[in-house]
Amino acid sequence: MMSSVSTVAIVGAGVSGLNCAKTLLAADLAVTVFEKSRGLGGRVATRRLEPGVTFDHGAQYFTARDELFRAQVDQWCTNEMASLWQGRIVSLNHGNCSDLPENQDRYVGVPTMNAIAKSLAAGLDVRTNVTVESLRRSDSNWYIEDTSGTCHGPYAALISTAPPPQTQSLVGSFSPAISERITKVTMAPCWAVMVQLHEPLVVPFDAAFVNDSALSWVARNSSKPGRSIAESWVLHASASWSRGHLDESADDIALALIEEFWEATRVTPQAPAMLLAHRWRYALPEEPLSKRYVLDWDCKLGVCGDWCGGPRVEGAYLSGLALAEALLAAS
Repeated sequence: MMSSVSTVAIVGAGVSGLNCAKTLLAADLAVTVFEKSRGLGGRVATRRLEPGVTFDHGAQYFTARDELFRAQVDQWCTNEMASLWQGRIVSLNHGNCSDLPENQDRYVGVPTMNAIAKSLAAGLDVRTNVTVESLRRSDSNWYIEDTSGTCHGPYAALISTAPPPQTQSLVGSFSPAISERITKVTMAPCWAVMVQLHEPLVVPFDAAFVNDSALSWVARNSSKPGRSIAESWVLHASASWSRGHLDESADDIALALIEEFWEATRVTPQAPAMLLAHRWRYALPEEPLSKRYVLDWDCKLGVCGDWCGGPRVEGAYLSGLALAEALLAAS
């Protein structure tokens, strides 16, 4: 039987979009992925500030609870695209650290977090630096217009993996059913600060969940496998603090959070060799949808992401897979 869907456009080259595309391509569908950034991975992100110095300033690690995702992680590790992060991770409270109650394997991409995104993208038609401005549906087909005025299409089906507010603005008018689901999801922001130090920081941990602070997480990026030995740290602000300082300048945020870092770790401050802040406006879903995707088969439109069925890298991977399988089953 011939599938009623032969061409698919996917908006967003994060983990969910790439895995959805990979699954559809394996079923012999023609898939095109559009990504507004120059790189892949979404929040599985890497910032390169100078030769040899990189920061995982988005997702810090991933775990593997689901059997399907575990198999993928094992493959990444075998291919040396991921590795177990064996740094000591603690709970930090005003300079006092304590071990976490759970014993959990945490993995990272190698040599940077976005290595796993590059692996998923192998063989795919991914068009970066293309910002989707609007959609049009004509004769049961989808057409995409980008900010340069270029029209792409036709596509038999369209999938958006962008954060809920952006997905809503793109596809909400085409499907009331999808629009209703999207509006129920709220995304929390996160300010991230990247710090390179001249001298190693003498603390008894490599990463910490921070309590009673503007910070929620700090990590010695250089403790991860495959990274530069330069002393580098990533600081994540809490969702509430980030929301309260959302529109402040990146320079002011960087200075404020480095002071919070010295206060949380109770170490002697030192002038950083490099200090940079990045705002993730849509970092984490406060309450994800209960289902891993939403599909409106009548107009061949679907949405997925880490805000569907569960957050984290694993949730994004499984969301993209679930939508692809649902689209194939329906067609």
